[in-house]
Amino acid sequence: MQKLLNHKSFYIKKWSLDILVDILGGILIALGTYNFASLAQFPMAGLNGIALIFYHLFGFPIGRTALLLNIPIALICFPILGRQYFLRSIRTIFITSVIMDYLAPLFPVYSGDRMLAAICAGVLSGLGYALIYMRESSTGGADFIMLSVKALRPHLSLGKIAFVMDGVIVFLGTLMVSRDIDSLIYGMIITFLLSVVVDKVMYGIDAGKMTLIVTDHAQEIAGMIDQVTGRGCTFLKGEGSFSKEEKAVVMCACNNKQMYSIRSSVKKIDPKAFIIIVESNEVVGEGFKPR
Repeated sequence: MQKLLNHKSFYIKKWSLDILVDILGGILIALGTYNFASLAQFPMAGLNGIALIFYHLFGFPIGRTALLLNIPIALICFPILGRQYFLRSIRTIFITSVIMDYLAPLFPVYSGDRMLAAICAGVLSGLGYALIYMRESSTGGADFIMLSVKALRPHLSLGKIAFVMDGVIVFLGTLMVSRDIDSLIYGMIITFLLSVVVDKVMYGIDAGKMTLIVTDHAQEIAGMIDQVTGRGCTFLKGEGSFSKEEKAVVMCACNNKQMYSIRSSVKKIDPKAFIIIVESNEVVGEGFKPR
């Protein structure tokens, strides 16, 4: 009985937090779309971008139009996406649509510099989408289509699918509403900023770098890394494909600031060392983000 009560309490807390995040994310998306992008006639990606076209051409409410457009897409994509993701997304779609039509109009619409409007539209929308994605939900529409295409065509990357979809919608928005090359450029700027903000919020906080160092002085380099950065290392065994000589490979994860010190110090210890430095979107474990 106690386990059942604890499980129910956990579910209620999680559901309440999901609702709160949906509201906050919906407010940010609505502000970016309605209060910064609509008056400047910026084309935007996704179903909100299509809803903006209907808003400019026929005066249809953005939120309700996006909601109506989502219904057939959601029903078609439901078998592919699964029940839980589908239900979470339906909740998010409804909350975001209500906020777009009833809360966003209560705030003043920005009518200043178009570049500032584009930056605010991209950043605010990106923050809103990132918060929603981090709760394993979505605003439907383009997300549903994108994930469904990925499920049917696994060899296609989400980045390529999103780029094609967003590009087509932004181009249509420009062609049908403003017919202005500047608006097309601003629309692409918004799309770029939105994607960058989503990535940085979801992964950038815990992002870092990883280095693989092929060297004959593994112990010295590991000691130096510990002394300079306080980071531990992992030793891997390697073998040259041509020489067949065994080589030690030092692997170390660190933050962006520490990598420069490591690289400089390695060169002093072993000028012949082969250093590979790669971006790591997220580092989890001791010394980084807890599991």
